[in-house]
Amino acid sequence: MVYAVVRAGGRQEKVEVGTIVVLDRVKAGEDGTIQLTPVLHVDGDTVTTDAKKLAKITVTAEVLGDLRGPKIVIQKFKNKTGYKKRQGFRADLTRVKITGIK
Repeated sequence: MVYAVVRAGGRQEKVEVGTIVVLDRVKAGEDGTIQLTPVLHVDGDTVTTDAKKLAKITVTAEVLGDLRGPKIVIQKFKNKTGYKKRQGFRADLTRVKITGIK
């Protein structure tokens, strides 16, 4: 079993070949693929965490499309002053499919 833990968008995701992952918005190259930075690589019984060895490993992903996350409502209220504020936020996300771990 081969899998890797990659750093993407301030988080870490465990990925295998064929896994579909939703990340923060990432700009793809002209061919529609991106490179992800591995933090850990597991190949059978071999676990790699050394930075020099991880620099040689590439995790490639194909961009499937861009989407937006669920709306988060931010409300502020102060009692007895008449102050209230309402604000919304939707994160820009990208759906990617892992195509190779080498």
